[in-house]
Amino acid sequence: MDRRQKAPVAPKAAGGNDRKSELVIITGLSGSGKGSVLKVLEDLGYYSVDNLPIDLIPKFADLTRDADTARLAALVVDIREGEGLKKFPAIFERVRRSIATKLVFMEAADDALMRRFSETRRPHPLGTGRSIEKSIKAERRQLAPIKALADLTINTSKFTVHELRDFINEKFGSDREESKIMIYITSFGFRHGVPPDSDLVFDVRFLPNPNYIAKFKHLTGRHPSVARYIRSFPQTQEFITRISELLTYLLPHYIQEGKSYLTIGFGCTGGHHRSVMIAEQIRKGLAAAGYKTKVTHRDTAKTV
Repeated sequence: MDRRQKAPVAPKAAGGNDRKSELVIITGLSGSGKGSVLKVLEDLGYYSVDNLPIDLIPKFADLTRDADTARLAALVVDIREGEGLKKFPAIFERVRRSIATKLVFMEAADDALMRRFSETRRPHPLGTGRSIEKSIKAERRQLAPIKALADLTINTSKFTVHELRDFINEKFGSDREESKIMIYITSFGFRHGVPPDSDLVFDVRFLPNPNYIAKFKHLTGRHPSVARYIRSFPQTQEFITRISELLTYLLPHYIQEGKSYLTIGFGCTGGHHRSVMIAEQIRKGLAAAGYKTKVTHRDTAKTV
């Protein structure tokens, strides 16, 4: 059993009072970043244990709760537990009645997980008797009852290691509400399909299209001349204003409901001009309002 141990010095909460004892249980799909999250929590002062046998979780929770000083603790439990994983839902419900407990479920898209296994050349915990793809699907099925219990689900498909660290630091080490949601803004072309992971999608094909102007055709909406052309129309300014007001209204409600990240898509015909310019403008506005944002332009490298 791999154990990471660190002096359990609890961080201070807002106002300088010691935080109460807390247990964070990290679970989820293999390759989704569970170990990275555990390491970040360790750096935040959580007493951390990887791959703790399920039958020992209640005892670990008791030790955390009954410590002389308030203790923060975190542990990982996952598919390596084998058949014992079926006992987890009942044990989890028992533990959370005795100590403040948060269940964090880590996941990622199949293609992201397969790429990570390929890059690291590590075998899947379910063995080498089947393909990685089939192992991932089997693992999803086995973990579905546990995912349904999660207080926080994190999809790491788009996270780099550094972005995941920043996200966990903000989620568990900061009291600023606006820092507790990560906003991904994506521009795309409808001719290439709508991004499947979008939470909100806005169609900007009603705006005048720079693609029909020869000097703009092979540029993108990030070019100052193209952006200036698109902004020159009153409907562009009104759209940006109205969408910004809508998001300003929605985001605090998403945060209140515990949403950790939001993906917003802006689509035009080819994904080169209008959607790119709008995505950049909305990102700047949200960043200025204090939200953590990341913008990607999915289709700018594709043929116009």
